[in-house]
Amino acid sequence: MTLHVEIQGTGAPLLLIHGWGMHGGLWGELVARLAQDFQVITVDLPGHGLSRDCVLPHPSPLPVGEGFDSLPSAGEGMRVVQDLDGFVDVLAAQFPEPLNVCGWSLGGQIALRWATRFPSQIQKLILLSSTPCFVQQPAWDCAMSADTLAGFAEALQQDYALTLRRFLALQVRGSENEKALLLRLRQALFSRGEPDQAILQRGLGILRDCDLRADLPRIAQPTLVIGGERDTLTPPQASAFLAQQLPNAQLHIVHGAAHAPFLSHPDAVVQHINTFL
Repeated sequence: MTLHVEIQGTGAPLLLIHGWGMHGGLWGELVARLAQDFQVITVDLPGHGLSRDCVLPHPSPLPVGEGFDSLPSAGEGMRVVQDLDGFVDVLAAQFPEPLNVCGWSLGGQIALRWATRFPSQIQKLILLSSTPCFVQQPAWDCAMSADTLAGFAEALQQDYALTLRRFLALQVRGSENEKALLLRLRQALFSRGEPDQAILQRGLGILRDCDLRADLPRIAQPTLVIGGERDTLTPPQASAFLAQQLPNAQLHIVHGAAHAPFLSHPDAVVQHINTFL
C-alpha cells in the first residue's frame, strides 16, 4: 500500500511531513493558506492516519511484542538509523522529483536525513519546531530528558491513546491560547483512525537515540528554521543550533509559540515560508 497523499493548490511543490503519532490532517489551516501560492502536498507517514496499513521497511523483522526497552541504546548499532531511513525510503520512492520539504518535529529529522541521503530530491528545507537530537546528551542540554521519554515509552505500552494525549499537552504547554490549541489537537488526533502501535514504538526509538548533529554541515540546501519561543520539546536553543550548523540557513523564532507555531501563530509561519520560498 502506498502513502495517503493529499494535494492542494498549484505552483512550486511543498511537501509537509508531520510529527510522531500525528497525521497530515493536523496541519490545519496552514495547508489552505500556503496553497494560495504553492502546490501543497500532505502525507500520512507509514503506520499513521490513513497510511496505517503502509508498511515501514525494516532490515530485520521485529519479534512479536517487542517494545521500546528492547531497542538498542545509542552506539549499539544502526537499528534506529535504519528506522529513520525506512521513513526516508518510502518518501523518496513516492516523491522522486525535486521538491521543497517542510518537516515538523520528528518530520524535521526525517527531512534532514532525506536531504543527506538523496540531496538531489530536496530543493529547499523548512524545519519547523525540530532538532537534530531530541534527548539530552553530554554537551547537549537543549532537549528533553531521557527519563521523560522513557516514561512515555512505558506508558505507551499500557495506554497508547492516553499517552498520545499527554504528548499533545506537552506540545502546546506555555503557548498563547494553550487550552484552545490543545482542544483542537485532541479533536483531530484520531480523526483518521488510530496509529499502528509498533510504528509508534519505533518512532520513539528514533526520538530517543537519533543524533544528526554531525550531519548538519553536509546539508547544503537553503534552509528555513522556525522555532517556538516557549517550546519545551525542541527549545529555541536547538533551533539556533540548527541555523548555526547548517551552511545555508536562516532562523526565525515565533514569540509566544510553543511546539506547534503553525497552529498557534499561522500568520507568522505563513509569512516566513512565503518569503523563504
